[in-house]
Amino acid sequence: MTAEPAEADVRKSTPERMAIAVASVLAAMTLVVLDAAMTNVALPAISQSLGVTPAEAVRVVNGYQLGLLVALLPSAALGGSVGFRRVFVAGTVLFITASLLCALAPTLTWLVLARVVQGMGGAAIMALGIATLRTVVPRHRLGAAIGWNALVVALASAAGPAVGALILSTTTWPWLFAINLPVGAVVLVCARALPASVGTGSPVDRRGFALNAGAFALLVLAAESGTENPLLGIALGLMATALAVLLIHRDLRRESPLVPMDLLRAPSMRVSVIASVLCFAGQSAGLVALPFLLLHAFHWAPLAAGLCLSIWPLTVALAGPLAGKLADRVSTAGLCAVGGMLLAAGLGAAATLDSSAGLVTVAACLGACGVGFGMFNVPNNRNMFLSVPPQRSGAAGGLQSLARLSGQTFGALLMSALFKLADLDDAASMGLALGAVFALAAGATSLLRRQFIPAAPSAQETRSRPPGSDGSSG
Repeated sequence: MTAEPAEADVRKSTPERMAIAVASVLAAMTLVVLDAAMTNVALPAISQSLGVTPAEAVRVVNGYQLGLLVALLPSAALGGSVGFRRVFVAGTVLFITASLLCALAPTLTWLVLARVVQGMGGAAIMALGIATLRTVVPRHRLGAAIGWNALVVALASAAGPAVGALILSTTTWPWLFAINLPVGAVVLVCARALPASVGTGSPVDRRGFALNAGAFALLVLAAESGTENPLLGIALGLMATALAVLLIHRDLRRESPLVPMDLLRAPSMRVSVIASVLCFAGQSAGLVALPFLLLHAFHWAPLAAGLCLSIWPLTVALAGPLAGKLADRVSTAGLCAVGGMLLAAGLGAAATLDSSAGLVTVAACLGACGVGFGMFNVPNNRNMFLSVPPQRSGAAGGLQSLARLSGQTFGALLMSALFKLADLDDAASMGLALGAVFALAAGATSLLRRQFIPAAPSAQETRSRPPGSDGSSG
C-alpha cells in the first residue's frame, strides 16, 4: 500500500525538507484558491471588456468548475496508482500553462476553454493536497496539517477579492491570470522536497475516466441550456444521469473504483457529503451575487467592494481554527448546524439590503457569513478525513473536493440562470436569498449525523490509535 512508504519517507525527512515540502503544497492550494477568488471579482470587468452579458461572463466561473469536476476523481485515482507527487506536480504544470492561455485570451470562448484546462490542473492540486500532506507530516501532526491547509485556504480567499480589485484598479483583467506564473514556479521548485510515494500500480480505468467526464460535462451543459431550452436541458440531464449510473455500476465490481462508493456506505460520511454540497451551493451563489450587488446595484468602487468582500474569508480564517478546537470537545453535528444557521442569516440579511446600506451594515452581513461558513466547513471536513484510514486519503480527498465543487458549480449555474431570467439587481438579491436557503438546509442536514456518530475522540486518543484505525468524529 502507499501508506507504508509514505510513512517511511516522513521518518527519514529532515525538518528543513519537511518545511519546504509543506510550503509547496500550501503554496499550490493558495494558487488555486486565490485565482478563483480574484476571478469572481473580475466578472463585471470581463463582461465589459469582452462585450458579453453578465450571464455569459459567469461561464468563466462555470468553465473552471467544469474542469475541476471532470478531473477530480481521475486525479485522485491516478495519485493512488502512480504516486501523489507525480500527479500533484503534473497538475501544477497544467494549471500554470492554462493560466498563461487565460491571460492571452482575446475572446470569451478562448477564455472559457482555457479556464476548463486550468480547472483540470487545479483538480489534481485540490484532490491530492491533504493526501500529499499525509506523506509529509507525522501521523500525530495530521490534524495540525489539516488546520494549516484550512487557514491558508481561508487567507487566500480573503486576499483574493482585495488583490483582484487592486489589480483591476491599476491594470487590466488578464494580469489576474499572469500573476499565477511566478507563484507556480515557486511551487514546482519546492515540490522537489515532496516524498516520492510509489503508488499501488493499479491499472488506469480509461473507460471510467471517459464516463466521468461525459457525465459532468453533460450535467453542466444541461443546467446552462435549461433556462433557454427546457427540453434540451432535460434531455442532456437524462444523458448525464445515464452515464453516471453506468459509471457507478461498473465501479461496484472493481477493486479500485473511480467513485469511492464504499466510503459513502458509512452514514456519517454520507451525511457530511450531502451537507457539504448544500453549504457550498449557498456559498457559491452568494460569492457570485455579491460583486454584482455592490458594483452595480450599490455603485461602489471596485477597490472598496473588493476590500469589503475580503471580510467574509477573513472571518473564516478567524473562525476556522476555533471551530477545529471545539470539534475535539463537542459534537461536530451541532457545530455545523450553528454554522449553517449563521451563514444563512448573513446571506438572508444581505438579500434585503438596498443601495442606502452603509459599509458597517454590509460588513456585518459578510462577517456573519464568514463565521458561519468557518464553523460549518472545518468540522465537516474533519469528520470526512478522519473517517478513513491513511491509505484511502486520495479517495477521501477526491470525494470531499467533489462535494465542494458540485455545490459551487450548482451555485454558479443558479446565478447564471437568474441573470438570464431577471433584472441584474433583482437576480443578485434573489441569489443571496436562495443561498441562505441552501445554507440553512446544510445545517439541518448535519444534525442527522448525531444519531450515527459518538462523541469526538480527544487528540491524545487519536494519536494513540494504530495505523489505519482512524474513526469518525461526531
